[in-house]
Formats: sequence, structure tokens, C-alpha cells
Amino acid sequence: MRIVAGDFKGRRLFMPEGRDVRPTTEKVKEAIFSMIQFEVPDAVFADIFSGTGSMGLEALSRGAEKCYFCDKSPASLALIRQNIELCRAEEWSEVMAGDYTKTIPGLPEKADIIFLDPPYKKELLPECFRLIREYDRLSEDGIIVAEHGERETLPEVFEGYTKIKEKQYGSIVVSVFTP
Repeated sequence: MRIVAGDFKGRRLFMPEGRDVRPTTEKVKEAIFSMIQFEVPDAVFADIFSGTGSMGLEALSRGAEKCYFCDKSPASLALIRQNIELCRAEEWSEVMAGDYTKTIPGLPEKADIIFLDPPYKKELLPECFRLIREYDRLSEDGIIVAEHGERETLPEVFEGYTKIKEKQYGSIVVSVFTP
């Protein structure tokens, strides 16, 4: 897995061993950033199920102002820190340890882009959207990008957020919502 574009372009990130972490593929990552390219510069980005930190580092590489990397797995948190150091992105990064039920409410500021890629088949997205709304964690003009399996259909309006884009890449679907 490598950074696709921007300041950190071409850097090969450290990857986990085994199958506990399912990183977003380069093809899907590139497609997502093509969808949201104009929202990224100067944005506050929150990567809620960070895994390797690949999505947040891609956002920083493309001009995001700050990224909050959130994960509950100690192994993933170590990997995220290692990848942040590899990209020399410590100045713009904050790693938050904990489950999404703690990290979403605990975000220190509103995010302009919230990226959600929870484990598939666990149906965590409704609770994520509810927490974002309840704790007012998305900026007024912000977007939520949700990566999910093709079998998980998200409604056009979800917890007060409206779907503005949706694309399918094989068995992966990317849905973009705005307030």
C-alpha cells in the first residue's frame, strides 16, 4: 500500500500481518479522493476506523490541514504511528485510541471530512451517523464518506444527512453524505 498523490506520493506504508485489518485498496482510495478532491485542501479529516492510517495520510498528503486517526486496536495504533512517522506527518496528526463510541464524541473539533470504514457485516454505520449528529462532530459544509459492503444499503437520507454520491467498486460501495 502506498500514498497515491500529493506531498507523500509514492511512500510505501507499513502494513499489518494477517487479516485483522482490511485496508482500503489503492484503486478504491484513488476513486474516493477523486470524488472528494475539492473538499480535502485545508480540511480537518477524521479517519474513524483508521487501521493503517492510509486514508488519513492520503488526505494530509493532498493538503488536509489536520487528521485525527482513530482506532481501538493496539496493533493498529502502533502501525498508524509508524506510518505517520514514515511520512513525517506528526505535526498535522493526532492519534486517538478507543472504540468509535468514544472517539467520535471525543473529537476535539468538528471535522470537515469524516471517513468511516467499519468492519463489514457488523452494521456499525447507523450508530456512527447517530453519534456524529448527536455530538455535532461534522462542520456545516462537511461530508461523511462511508465505505461499506455491497450488501449494506444506505438510505438516501440517514440520520439527517443526505446522500450526494454513491459509487460501487466490485463488492465495495462508497457513499458520500452531507448535512
